Amino acid sequence: MTVLNKETTDAKSMKGTKEIEDVIAKAIKKIGARKENELCKYLPMKSGGYMHHFTLKKMKSKQPSELASIIERYVVQSDKPTIIAPKQRAARGSRKRREHMNFTRIQLERMLNIARLAGDKEIITILSPRKSVSSCKRELIQSIRHGKVEQELWNSYVEAVQAQQAIQADPSLLLQHTH
Repeated sequence: MTVLNKETTDAKSMKGTKEIEDVIAKAIKKIGARKENELCKYLPMKSGGYMHHFTLKKMKSKQPSELASIIERYVVQSDKPTIIAPKQRAARGSRKRREHMNFTRIQLERMLNIARLAGDKEIITILSPRKSVSSCKRELIQSIRHGKVEQELWNSYVEAVQAQQAIQADPSLLLQHTH
């Protein structure tokens, strides 16, 4: 940047600063405020509500002419400056995660039976209680001894082995798997 350009830029910013200070002083006097921040409640925003005091400070340094025109329009030139209603906010607690439904063991068993009758394997695996590899092995061996073929038992064994292998490959999964 050349010296001449720097001087003209400085002169413009000085003029902008002086202009904005004069407009703010007039506006404060007109509304009878004690602090600059009290002006915010009289300055509407496009997104709704009034201007935040941080936005006022930022605009004062970065966009002084735009802020001056807003203050001129809504406070200085206005016959009766009106206080803008605050922006509507979401109700407290509305951003919380939704609660999961808690089922009793009996209710889960009933839903599991309904899923079995419907033949919905995905729902069966979701609702089936997670078993350890050793308990799956034990139950699978027992069913083989009794001559019964239980596809669901085999699926839970495969799932338990895969989960165990995944945990061995990446131990950080253990924290996710337990919660």
